[in-house]
Amino acid sequence: MLQNWADSTADADAALTAARNETTRTPVATARCKTAFDALTAKMRDMKKRYFYMPPLTEADLVSLGLKVPDSTHTPSHVPTAHAAVETFLTGRHELGLRIVFVDGSPDDPANKGFRVWYKVIAPGETPPANPESDLTKSFFTKRRKDALEFEYGDSGKTAYMAIQIENDGKKGSWGPLVSALIP
Repeated sequence: MLQNWADSTADADAALTAARNETTRTPVATARCKTAFDALTAKMRDMKKRYFYMPPLTEADLVSLGLKVPDSTHTPSHVPTAHAAVETFLTGRHELGLRIVFVDGSPDDPANKGFRVWYKVIAPGETPPANPESDLTKSFFTKRRKDALEFEYGDSGKTAYMAIQIENDGKKGSWGPLVSALIP
């Protein structure tokens, strides 16, 4: 192992010397230098794993070497408590832009990871949804605060009703307000 490391160090040193020399500096010499240093880095990482992590070190050993102790404890996530609403804006034909805003709660809370946008398209004259939990039938998940929702060609002139539910690792928060928008 040490002989291989010494050989890789000598190769990297020779390639660096050739790449620094004015007469031998070419793109090929620069590429050889990069390849030699990549090989040296790989050997050094392999040595670190073999001699610092095999056999497995205790936490005290890792701290004494100045290494970071690996975190193997799963951090539990809690149920989102914030409420989010959706603001709509026009982006094009048969498409509505969505901007998700927090009504209450902190947007920096780690429980507020993603948003489930529930929606339903209603034709003129049909009964609008009253309860988002039972009446909104279609949904999509996003982690972005600004997204777009595309509709079919035949949905122009209909009304889309939407509500947001914040999700975190399968845990669902409470519903945001029901919002409606006319589909262009």
